[in-house]
Amino acid sequence: MKVGDINIYYEIHGDGPPLVMIMGLSANKDWWHPFVLDQFSKNFKTVIFDNRGAGRTDKPKIDYSIKMFAEDTIGLMDKLGIKKSHILGVSMGGIIAQEIALTHPERVDKLVLVSTSCGGPKSVPVPPETLKIMLSRGEMTDEERMRTTVDLLYPEEYRKNNPEIIEEAVRRLMIAPIPIDAYMRQLQAASQFDSYDRLPMIKAPTIVLTGKKDVLLPWENSKILAERISKAKLVTFEESGHGMVSQNAEEFAQKVIEFLKS
Repeated sequence: MKVGDINIYYEIHGDGPPLVMIMGLSANKDWWHPFVLDQFSKNFKTVIFDNRGAGRTDKPKIDYSIKMFAEDTIGLMDKLGIKKSHILGVSMGGIIAQEIALTHPERVDKLVLVSTSCGGPKSVPVPPETLKIMLSRGEMTDEERMRTTVDLLYPEEYRKNNPEIIEEAVRRLMIAPIPIDAYMRQLQAASQFDSYDRLPMIKAPTIVLTGKKDVLLPWENSKILAERISKAKLVTFEESGHGMVSQNAEEFAQKVIEFLKS
C-alpha cells in the first residue's frame, strides 16, 4: 500500500480491537513467531508490516530516522482507517512505538514495549562485542548474517538445547533478508534516538517486557523505561535473550493479551 513516499507491505490477521505490531532492526513480518501471531489474531485485528528498508517494503536510498518510521506507521493506520490502536514494538520497533506514543498520543490505546531502550547517554549501551558483530555484516552472506542474528537473539544454552527451533528461526529470517545498505540506514536511525527526558510524557497504559539474558539491549534498559513511564508495568523473563517473543512465546502472548484486555 502506498503510504507517503513508499509502498508498505502489510497483512491483517484476525478481528477485534486493533493491535499494530512493529518489528525491529532489519526484521520483517516473517520474524513474528507463528504462535504469538495466532494468539493475538484470535483476540485482536492484528496489523503486521515490513518497516521502511526491510522485507517487501520500499527501500529508498535516503537517511532514515525514527520519526520517519513513526510517521510511516501512522500513515499506514490512516490508510487502514485505524484511528486508535494498541501499539506493540520490539527492539527498534519499541523505539518507534515510543515515538508514536510521544508525538501521536491520541492514536495509542495501550503501549507494549518489548526488549527495547530509550537510547541516548542515559541508556545502557549495546555491549561492545555485540556492536562489533552488528557492524561487521557487510562482509557476510545473507545466511551468515541471519545465523549471527540468531546467535544474538537467543542465549547459548537455549540454542544448544533447541537446534530444531533455531533452524526454523533461521529459515524464517531468510525469507526476505534486508540489503546491507538498508540495514545500515536503519541502524543509524536507531542509534540517534533518545527519549529519556520525554518518557514521563507518555500517558498510555504501558507494559515493558524483557529477557534478563539480552546481549543486544541489556534488560536494565527496560527497567529505565518502566521507571520513567508513569505506572508502567515491568515483566522480566529470567532465562530469555533478545528474542524473548519467540523463546517464551506462550508466556509472552499470555502476559500481553492479559494486559491489553484488562
